[in-house]
Amino acid sequence: MAADNIDDVVDGLAAIVRDARRDGDRVGYFAALYRQVTVEVRAAIHAGLFDDGPRMDRFDTLFGNRYFDAHDAWRRDRGGPRCWREAFGRLDDPETVIVQHLVLGVSAHINLDLAVAAARTAPGAAVHGLRRDFLLINDILARVVLAVQRSVGAVSPYLGLLDELGGRGDEHVLDFGIRRSREEAWHNALVLAGQDTAAQEATIDLLDVRAAVLARLIARPGGLLRPALELIRRTESQDVPEVIAHLDRAVAPTG
Repeated sequence: MAADNIDDVVDGLAAIVRDARRDGDRVGYFAALYRQVTVEVRAAIHAGLFDDGPRMDRFDTLFGNRYFDAHDAWRRDRGGPRCWREAFGRLDDPETVIVQHLVLGVSAHINLDLAVAAARTAPGAAVHGLRRDFLLINDILARVVLAVQRSVGAVSPYLGLLDELGGRGDEHVLDFGIRRSREEAWHNALVLAGQDTAAQEATIDLLDVRAAVLARLIARPGGLLRPALELIRRTESQDVPEVIAHLDRAVAPTG
């Protein structure tokens, strides 16, 4: 599908979530998180919180279409960007736990798509004017990720126990990791905004390769994370439609 505005992005994500619940498809895990982030961004646009609301609508639409294109390419012929192929390729893997599916989607979208969407929303020197609104999304994303992480704990008891034992430390680490990835995406957007089409394509390809390597590390981590993930897998819900429904109501609707 192709979205023309942020309302189309919300509707498209809602359709993916709805179909995933019907089919028991784990693609709905990240789509549920992403839908809620987009709803919150739309609410912030309507509330006038951004310096340029129409520009943020265009930005979010370009960002959303990157995800829809990757999703459609995977469904069509297992194609699309490398990092998204890594993420989608784990959907039927019984060893990949809920939180890994979420992180794989977040990682691909931030480490590849975000810089591309920012540079195409504000090419050339205009990209510098996007900075404040770009940073404001960090706060929205962190709030939604925190709510969804708490929601995951209800369907993944061992992960919930780790959260309780660790207090909010792990949530701060996750928040910091997202912010640091977004900061890197901002620097990549500055590079892309100053390049011609051919140079952009070469840079995007390099970003995709790097994001794909990171995806493989997320999917198959080493060290002490491996036995911890096995315990998480054994205790978390395998009812995919119910997990999707649970994740999709982690954040109360605001717009």
